[in-house]
Amino acid sequence: MRPAALKTRLFLDGADPAETRQVLDALGFLDGQTTNPSLLAKNPEAQAHRAEGRKFSQSTIDGFYRTVCRTLSDMLPGGSISIEVYADATTPAGEMVRQAREFDTWIPNAHIKLPTTSAGLEAARVLVDEGRRVNMTLVFSQEQAAAVYAATAGARRGSVFLSPFIGRLDDRGENGLDLIRNVLALYAPGDGHVEVLTASVRTLEHFLSALALGSDIVTVPAKLLLAWAAAGMPVPTVCPPAPAGLRPIPRIALSLSRPVRDYAIGHPLTDAGLEKFAADWNSLIDRAS
Repeated sequence: MRPAALKTRLFLDGADPAETRQVLDALGFLDGQTTNPSLLAKNPEAQAHRAEGRKFSQSTIDGFYRTVCRTLSDMLPGGSISIEVYADATTPAGEMVRQAREFDTWIPNAHIKLPTTSAGLEAARVLVDEGRRVNMTLVFSQEQAAAVYAATAGARRGSVFLSPFIGRLDDRGENGLDLIRNVLALYAPGDGHVEVLTASVRTLEHFLSALALGSDIVTVPAKLLLAWAAAGMPVPTVCPPAPAGLRPIPRIALSLSRPVRDYAIGHPLTDAGLEKFAADWNSLIDRAS
């Protein structure tokens, strides 16, 4: 059962319905689930294909992903299921929009994941204008967060998620939780149409700190949610000190109303994340079929 003190919504980060059932049984609730190509590649059925030396055709991988998302949607009918478009560094906005419109027919509670690139932001504008919901992923900077806010101005609350990846910032020696703290402060004077979804959560300390900071949503691997359940589902109100050795990320002053093109959208970790997701997706597909 949800702790009374818990205000943050909890999503499971994964693409295995059996794992979702395990977490639901342990917690008694979930508010949604986030999927991506790397997580889909870890699905037991996808791994079995790879172990047998087989790959999916484009049509069968789409069907497989659709089945997974429909199963998750049935398990979490009141929640959100994030479905990620295929995108690499060259994918244009129009192609992302085409995929998003198709994915949005799969289930009634989809948020379409788009990369936080110039093309991804262009696609997001089109989709929110059509009344669709998006999850802007691979966020690593306050400039990117401000660009997402500006690009989706006027969207209704609940239709836009922002997913900063804190673990990958930690990997390069920066305190990823500072990005969450700074973006929450950046968005505080705004209209609330973009909700902060803390992602790339690696440790229980990451998770508990995101709760203490007041992240709107946090998406968490199953093993950490199960550990939290085993610990009695504590909800801290104070964020612990940052681990030694991580550089702080200072807050910068940014307007939320500049033209999108005026923000510094590029980030090397976004580029690396796109490359990784594309490689994981391509590892499942026989392009010759």
